[in-house]
Amino acid sequence: MLITGATGFIGKYLISELIQQNFNISIAVRQKTSLFSDKVKQFVVGDFESNPDFSPALKDVDCIVHLAGKAHVIDKSKAPVLDEFRLINADLSLNIAKQAVAAGVNRFVFLSSIGVNGNQNTKPFLESDAPNPQEPYAISKHEAEQGLFKLAKETDLEVVIIRPPLVYGENAPGNFSRLMSWVGKKHPMPLPLGLVSNSRSLVAIDNLVDFIITCVTHKNAANEVFLVSDREDLSTTQLLRKIAKAFNKKIFLLPVPVQLMIFMAGFLGRRADAIRLFSSLRVDSSKAKELLGWDPKITMDEQLLKVAKAQK
Repeated sequence: MLITGATGFIGKYLISELIQQNFNISIAVRQKTSLFSDKVKQFVVGDFESNPDFSPALKDVDCIVHLAGKAHVIDKSKAPVLDEFRLINADLSLNIAKQAVAAGVNRFVFLSSIGVNGNQNTKPFLESDAPNPQEPYAISKHEAEQGLFKLAKETDLEVVIIRPPLVYGENAPGNFSRLMSWVGKKHPMPLPLGLVSNSRSLVAIDNLVDFIITCVTHKNAANEVFLVSDREDLSTTQLLRKIAKAFNKKIFLLPVPVQLMIFMAGFLGRRADAIRLFSSLRVDSSKAKELLGWDPKITMDEQLLKVAKAQK
């Protein structure tokens, strides 16, 4: 099995679990890393933006798990933002997939994003819903999905698409990291989030890794799209309280009406961001249960306790 994006947040957890399960693992990296044991064979392919040659890494590989991607564009003055995302998230993905076909690889597991479905909803997203990507990142992921399924129709390559919502766990980046930093302070400042009644799906890193491995091995995963979550939807307010409970910390959430916060955000030019923050985004992951027999292996409370213990 070949893994790209092995040095990222999800990649490191996935590699650790694959080693424990005695998988034969190779990784394709930009430059050599010392993060992994000698049980992991490394192939240095250089800059991912320059259409690298993956063929030496694909010999005797039956499955690729493609995690590598671009989540942020720092310098937005260099080129159109969508082009920057497209270069890695779409072009690189199709480049390695085409090389996989030439090498006789059987399966290509692609980590996409729930953003392909959309940014918010009033009822849970399903795999059968029409894609509605709103941001350049999600658009580039959708383009990759389309290209991969086109390739699957034209060749014998089996494609599996996974669209996770927010992934949380120890060392998780982004919004979860910011929440953890706030709760972890000696005296957390009060936040005006006591009345947020949205409903959001998340997925624990242990659950996502377990699901990725299921998609590698299960025959029924071939040429399918999956939405995956903990199946425990909760509001931003509830999430903060769960994190605080895991860390045994006391937090103060001020009961400020959501509409007032959105109104104030408008004065700062951040109204759209505020609406997104306070909106609901749920997924229905029952297809994973019905088609693959998969259930989450860990609860949110258990995953948060693992994070808290690791940071003590």
